[in-house]
Amino acid sequence: MNLPDDTWFMRQALKEAEKAFREEEVPVGAVLVKMGRVIARGHNQVELLKDATAHAEMLCIGSGAQALENWRLLGSTLYCTIEPCPMCAGALLLSRVKRLVWGAPDIRHGANGSWVDLFANPHPTHTLSITSGVLADECGAIIQEFFRKRRKE
Repeated sequence: MNLPDDTWFMRQALKEAEKAFREEEVPVGAVLVKMGRVIARGHNQVELLKDATAHAEMLCIGSGAQALENWRLLGSTLYCTIEPCPMCAGALLLSRVKRLVWGAPDIRHGANGSWVDLFANPHPTHTLSITSGVLADECGAIIQEFFRKRRKE
């Protein structure tokens, strides 16, 4: 179920994606929310850090753990502009994020049904609530524009 604040928080994640776009990174952004406020932000920094694990979600989860001084992100919601990949999906489960809200599907790497569905079977220790398609057109447009620009270069 799409909650009223989902659109607002997804717009915050889109601001992070715009940062990545300006830095010539694949424009994916994420924010972590707990008790109605953003406690962490992240955007792709794979090229900058020369690290394939520097996805927006991973950086956001790490920052959230630092902010809470706890790796267990109980009661939190992660907003991400694109469907998480398998690595990020695993991190969401392991860090005990309560809810995931994502925007556009990722047919090449999406781990919530577009390529594979890591959430299809119940996890033995954690249940994650998922809402997809929030601002999907806007989230998809920034990715499409990025790759359109890259193909021209």
